[in-house]
Amino acid sequence: MTIDEKLVDANVQRLLAEHDPKGSKVEFLGAQFDLGLAWIHFEPGCGGLGLAPKLQNRVNAALLEVGAPLCWPLNPIGYGMCGPTVYTHGSEEQKARYLRPLFTAEEIWCQLFSEPSAGSDVAGLTSKAVRDGEEWVVNGQKVWTTLAHVSRWGCLVTRTDPDAPKHKGLSYFVVDMHQPGVDVRPLRQMTGDAEFNEVYFTDARVSDSERLGKAGDGWRVALTTLMNERVAIGGAQAPRGSGPIGESLRLWSELGSHQKSVALQDRLMSLWSKAEVARLTNIRASQNRATGVPGPEGSTGKLAFAENNKEIHEFNMELLGASAMLYGSYDIERSAKAMGAGSTQQQFLRSRANSIEGGTSEVMRNILGERVLGLPGDVRTDKELPFTEVPNN
Repeated sequence: MTIDEKLVDANVQRLLAEHDPKGSKVEFLGAQFDLGLAWIHFEPGCGGLGLAPKLQNRVNAALLEVGAPLCWPLNPIGYGMCGPTVYTHGSEEQKARYLRPLFTAEEIWCQLFSEPSAGSDVAGLTSKAVRDGEEWVVNGQKVWTTLAHVSRWGCLVTRTDPDAPKHKGLSYFVVDMHQPGVDVRPLRQMTGDAEFNEVYFTDARVSDSERLGKAGDGWRVALTTLMNERVAIGGAQAPRGSGPIGESLRLWSELGSHQKSVALQDRLMSLWSKAEVARLTNIRASQNRATGVPGPEGSTGKLAFAENNKEIHEFNMELLGASAMLYGSYDIERSAKAMGAGSTQQQFLRSRANSIEGGTSEVMRNILGERVLGLPGDVRTDKELPFTEVPNN
């Protein structure tokens, strides 16, 4: 056992000895943050110990074993995406203000990137912020904003220099979701839930002190969020045979012997193998990552997660037979519980979003082709044009 592993284990033991994992979630998660066990690779004082990211798996495994609360299910966008971005690009004051209540889930976060007219081209966004003294006045619309309806803070990318090329005229802000000029409206999904939202900004004011990174440098900051988002979505290191494929095994065990055809068994084993390869690949990627900023491996995991999930959930519906057509309720259920929870039928419907959220599977393939395989990039005729000269803008 290494010195770092001994330190992590000692802090975990202290956490469990001094704080009841079955008690107050806020109190327990706050203590976890203070002991440097929130994001283990962050610096001390920011929820970390300055150690290798792979040691976070050691912390999580120990806490899962005793049923302790975890931040990710409570504040998924905050923990997986916004927290790392604030840590990487925020001021000391911003890190001190935001990271701890984010980790305790006292303050939920959302990510304000996608827009109706931009599609998968995040840099094509048209929302704008105009400087007014020490503030910026924001106008525009965002869409598919997960958990915006329960969020206290949002990570906002908006255009601040329309005369610059589209990737160079963006800025990144932390925005108060409760302030005047911010209007959150739910988007009902085919699951019946409304975890996604559209958000309208009408003369909303954001202090310049809430900017992350330099003005006009928002694309670089946004890449930190996007890379962490793909790891958060597709980089889970669940126990073998758990998750969607675990549901497949459960449904298979409930079938009668006369229903277990060789063809179905072959498909089950093929899907199990794909799920296991993806799981092991995520573990290897985490162990090889020396810093807290992920690279193209996040896109690999996200692509595999999305495509495997859809295929596995389709198989699960087939195992259900005629009962797969039954669905309990389409009443709107606007809560964090909508994040993939529920019946086999709900998970099947929700899985369709996996190949869109966090970057479409097509975008992931482009990233892997260019950054991993070294293939020529897509033709981008508008990359150096001022945004005002790009067609349709």
